[in-house]
Amino acid sequence: MSLLVPFAVMTLAAVLAFPLARTLGRNAGYPLSGAFVLVLGLLLVFAPDALAGSVDAELEWLPSLDVALKLRMDGLGLLFAVLILGVGALVMAYAARYLGDDQSHGRLFVLLTVFAAAMLMLVLAADLVLLYVAWELTTVCSFLLIGGTGRGRRQATRALVITAAGGLALLMAVVLVFVTLGTTSLATVLDRADVLRDSSAAPWIAVLVLIAAFTKSAQVPFHFWLPDAMVAITPVSAYLHAATLVKGGIYLLMRFSPVYAETLGWTATLLTVGLVSAVIGAVLALKQHDLKSLLAYSTVSQLGWIIALIGLGNVDGLADAALHTFVHALFKATLFMLVGIIDREAGSRDIRKLSGLYRVMPVTATLTALAALSMAGVPPLLGFVSKEEAYYAFWEYSAAPGINVLLSVAAVAAATLTFAYSFRLMWGAFAGPLEQPNLYEPRWSFLAPAMVPAVAGLVLGVGVSTLNPLIDATVIDTLGQEGNSDLALWHGFSVPVALSAVTIAGGIALFLRRDQVDAFLHRWNLPLRGRDLYDRAYSGLLALGQWSAAPARAASPAAHLAYPIGVLLVAALGFVLIARPVPPVIPGTAAAVDVGVIVALTLAVAGLCVVRSRLAALALVGVVGLAVAAWFLIVGGVDLVMTQLLVEVLTVVVAVLVVRRLSAVMERPSGRRRLGAAAMAVPAGVAAFAATYALTGRREISPAGDFLLREGPELSGGTNVVNTVLVDFRGLDTLGEATVLVVAAVALLGALGAARPPSALGDATDGVGSVTALPTREERLGNAAPFQTVSVVVGPVVVALSLFLLWRGHNDPGGGFIAALVGGAGVALASLAPSRSRWARLPAQPLLASGLLVCVGTGLVGVIDGSFLRPLRTSVELGGFSQTLTTSLVFDVGIYLCVIGLVVSAIGRLGARSGTPQEAGAPR
Repeated sequence: MSLLVPFAVMTLAAVLAFPLARTLGRNAGYPLSGAFVLVLGLLLVFAPDALAGSVDAELEWLPSLDVALKLRMDGLGLLFAVLILGVGALVMAYAARYLGDDQSHGRLFVLLTVFAAAMLMLVLAADLVLLYVAWELTTVCSFLLIGGTGRGRRQATRALVITAAGGLALLMAVVLVFVTLGTTSLATVLDRADVLRDSSAAPWIAVLVLIAAFTKSAQVPFHFWLPDAMVAITPVSAYLHAATLVKGGIYLLMRFSPVYAETLGWTATLLTVGLVSAVIGAVLALKQHDLKSLLAYSTVSQLGWIIALIGLGNVDGLADAALHTFVHALFKATLFMLVGIIDREAGSRDIRKLSGLYRVMPVTATLTALAALSMAGVPPLLGFVSKEEAYYAFWEYSAAPGINVLLSVAAVAAATLTFAYSFRLMWGAFAGPLEQPNLYEPRWSFLAPAMVPAVAGLVLGVGVSTLNPLIDATVIDTLGQEGNSDLALWHGFSVPVALSAVTIAGGIALFLRRDQVDAFLHRWNLPLRGRDLYDRAYSGLLALGQWSAAPARAASPAAHLAYPIGVLLVAALGFVLIARPVPPVIPGTAAAVDVGVIVALTLAVAGLCVVRSRLAALALVGVVGLAVAAWFLIVGGVDLVMTQLLVEVLTVVVAVLVVRRLSAVMERPSGRRRLGAAAMAVPAGVAAFAATYALTGRREISPAGDFLLREGPELSGGTNVVNTVLVDFRGLDTLGEATVLVVAAVALLGALGAARPPSALGDATDGVGSVTALPTREERLGNAAPFQTVSVVVGPVVVALSLFLLWRGHNDPGGGFIAALVGGAGVALASLAPSRSRWARLPAQPLLASGLLVCVGTGLVGVIDGSFLRPLRTSVELGGFSQTLTTSLVFDVGIYLCVIGLVVSAIGRLGARSGTPQEAGAPR
């Protein structure tokens, strides 16, 4: 069995989540919980091999860059996989009872399942590119989950911005690793850790990795997004913020420990940020009255504790970091779920409104006590063992004189505060007189998911030695050194035992003086709050964006042209400053016929500067386009000629739809405006002329061009090099451009569909982006018959020509883009020639969606041969006629649909907005 099988099961679970939720409602959580258990069982089959070394699986993705879907499960990956799937199964079962019948079960279950799959991919990725993709997928899923209720959009945005910024840092780190080592294979990177550590990029990679980890794991100063994320419903908080999302940064730091564990800057940063976060997070947790907020700041503190242990960079530190990661997932998942139960049953999470719940909810109180005592580090819970091991690690650290004392004092301070807020949680919710007598213990099916990790914390605390093999395996995987874990509940009297006694005594003292402590903490505030700094920076960034985009919102063409012309002039100035001798013109690259084209262009542009009629201006713009097309024809670019001509036709059609709502005569600008336009136009024209003169006709064909001309037909099976470059050699670029087209079309539908003016003849669209031919002025006068006749005769010819160009594009001028432009001309013709039913509808949204799906689907088919978007070919014999079929044609069909969808969107929406009956030439 391959390691890919568990991922296939997770994918199937994600696909089935929504139909299960439609059928079973909230009870769909139970079969999905079973799917998590099944995947965990499949992974545990590999556990012996993972603990002894590793288990690998690979599926090629981008072989040219040595990027593949490489999976590798070792002891560290196994530890995190157990947490992800184990806690995930419990949360899914918990959600089945927590969710109400009116909540969006399908959306939640799908997102949680996809999130779990992404986290699993993150911790088992054997390639840094795959790890980054999974990292960003978890960020997106968490954003959707946090904002899923609709009440937490601002909080979800904060989480997205902070964690996505860390993702960008991780991406830059991956790029630097690839540039340094020439590979993104994680195993190779770790094997060559010394090379990476000695490279000039090493400090930058370390900083970027630290930023990524600190943002994901909510460490100071990025900690504020985690408490804000508590607006999410409890199952989301229990899963994302106990066992998965925030542990992503922990995993990343442990993975990179072999590279930087012995680096002073790495160690100092982790120890400082970790212990500062541990103390500040604990102080802020002790200050909270809301139980979820208390747990959120507690998570910041606990993660800081783990990061400080990683910062020690030795066997003891890494071993206890792994142990406490496991322990934290157990008690924090329990506490989040139980807080959700309290909130459901009592209607509040505020400890000032809760009292005496142990009298009516004894099981809930007992489970909360088990988890809270483990968090507080009280024996015989597993949390006590991990705290004792941490004290051993901090006390025995001897990198510098006295450093062990300093670290131990900070650790004791954080642990003492942890003890205090743990007892605050228990006492605040369950002690005192009962003030809500109508409460009762929830059903066992609601309690069971929280009971499992709570009891596990007790059982494993007594039998903690069973975890030795797993902890030893993580040490080997992080440091490459043999681990010798000797976990036990009691090691005899020692300094760490004394530190534990101080911790417990201090925690009890803080708890007993809780009223004074509470009053003091609410008078004390940090001088700078991360949330406030973020909000100011975010507002400033939006203001900068509005300022920079102001020209795009202006009505003046000069404002729109200011940026591109400014860039052109700056580029020209830079070229002048670094100018090198211009090579001579290659003989034969210029011809006398070029002069005629230049004269036509000059006259057309000069005419544009003086005409006042909008129609005349449109005609002259068309002349400029035709002259450029003629120039392309002179140099043999037939595909470019066809594209240019078709774009000109469609541009005129769209422009006419807009001009119909404007006066026929343009306002003559003032002398001052004309002078300003000339001041911009003249230097821009000079710069463009100089660039054209200096950069064209002065070099031979490039090596890439020579390769495409020589090898392209053989490699792609097509003789039209222009088309094969688009759909074969640079298909990924074309897919990106198609995506941009779809986004532009959707934006057009949204922007112009919401506020189109009413038409006296009725709406011009059907509300879903369909082209609806508007009644023209001629139709209103009863003269539409000639246009209808032309449409009936020419329409089928246009469609046939469009499909013909699509079919022949791989070997002759044509292709998906050109064919779609021809089809777009047919759409334009239909918009000018309304049918007898007055409306001719062609839906835009299905065209856009199906086009993009065809493109992506064709790319996925290429994976069969080892790479996304790799074209596949086959020969078909039909009655002695041989034809080569290629997936590139299917990809071209997707491009065709996307472009047609964009044209339909533009003509439909702009036509609709110009549909108010007006006489031509009437003022706007």
